[in-house]
Amino acid sequence: MYCPPSPLPPRLHKAGTYTNCYTGDTWDAGDCPDPVACAKNCALDMAKGDYPTTYGATISGDSVALKFVTKTPQGANNVGSRTYLMDSPTEYTMFKLLNREFTFDVDVSTLPCGLNGALYFVEMDQDGGLAKYPGNAAGAKYGTGYCDAQCPHDIKMINGEGNILNWTKSPTDPSSGTGAYGTCCTEMDIWESNSISQALTPHTCSVETQTRCNGIDCGDNDKGQRYDGVCDKDGCDLNPYRMGNKTFFGPGANFVVDSTKKMTVVTQFITSDGTDTGDLVEIRRRYVQNGVTIDSPTFTLGGKPYDSITDEMCVAQKAAFKDTDRFTTHGGLKSMGASLGRGVVLVMSMWDDHDVHMVWLDSNDPTTGSADTPGVARGSCAITTGNPTDVEKNSPDATVTYSNIKVGTIGSTTPSGPTPPGPTPPGPTPPAPGPPSGCPGGSLSACIALCPSTPPVAYQDCVQDCVKRCS
Repeated sequence: MYCPPSPLPPRLHKAGTYTNCYTGDTWDAGDCPDPVACAKNCALDMAKGDYPTTYGATISGDSVALKFVTKTPQGANNVGSRTYLMDSPTEYTMFKLLNREFTFDVDVSTLPCGLNGALYFVEMDQDGGLAKYPGNAAGAKYGTGYCDAQCPHDIKMINGEGNILNWTKSPTDPSSGTGAYGTCCTEMDIWESNSISQALTPHTCSVETQTRCNGIDCGDNDKGQRYDGVCDKDGCDLNPYRMGNKTFFGPGANFVVDSTKKMTVVTQFITSDGTDTGDLVEIRRRYVQNGVTIDSPTFTLGGKPYDSITDEMCVAQKAAFKDTDRFTTHGGLKSMGASLGRGVVLVMSMWDDHDVHMVWLDSNDPTTGSADTPGVARGSCAITTGNPTDVEKNSPDATVTYSNIKVGTIGSTTPSGPTPPGPTPPGPTPPAPGPPSGCPGGSLSACIALCPSTPPVAYQDCVQDCVKRCS
């Protein structure tokens, strides 16, 4: 299942001309005196030939390869890219993943420390916001409507308006900056990886679909508001190295999954009742390499074994690593499943990290922490290796290749390995809120599965009550 990707970040120029509205890291004040006028005066476009020559994206059969640094015809360097799977020339492909598994092949063999070949789902509008926002005349054809759980501020057009207010140039990236607005939505990170480390991470949000944020709702790091926004920026990550298994994934035959070779990655979204409408209660991961099926390794948190993502595992992880738990308070797997049920868009990207140099994926985070402290070590990379200046200079030809994308019922997309057992049926309905007095359902995940999905406040109160009673 593969269609040509939608346009990567297209050119933004004055309508009817090829004079840029945005050059380097600066908006043209004449074309963009205010957000509405900016969208009216400026147009998005790109040529089909821009894929390989400007953005380093090439298609062959069922695969797409994203090259890290590309010398453009104008002599500048394009760094990284983000592209989407299309259902038609004007609409993104919408995936509904409850009670399904999503499978793809990937090659990250040339990706060093500090790079991230990412494949993930976000709850964008299928038409890129074309119908919803009058100022958006471009739509999915030109890659509009992007959002994720980090509520990024560097997106130049949000909700059909220029993101020019309080635009601040990036101190480290000569072609980027940030505006007052961010663009938020639930994000399911299927795959964030280089040749050293990889992670599977759901990020929940208290908002549905793409939502423009301003102020505290964005949860901006530089304002000390990371845990105050509408989205869970940390997520509940399953990184084998961070969980203590340092020989599961990496370059060479000494690792169970050898990152120097192509692999098949299978992610299963298991519901409470085994139907397409049930609550999401578990996310499981397995790999196939050299014809061998490899299950995720078992790890221990709080004295209990886990090998997948469940609400109980996420609470235990946050406690063991002393992390702030916004995954649970933003709804946990039930909230994540609601988003996957409404429909999400597939994003494939290649990027480096100007903020924290990708240490959260492949090194120590925080960088001042000891690698012996549970949860600090995410990979074997030194904390000095992810500087974008160095990575762009030393590894410009690094390329990630995604191919053979499939989605189907649990156990259907790969020929090997049995279907995992279904979840245990939930127990009785929790009693009315009160002081802690036992664990309804018998476990944290079962208790949370019993919580009402609406209104959101009631759901969050119920989840917190479950955490008190079951942790």
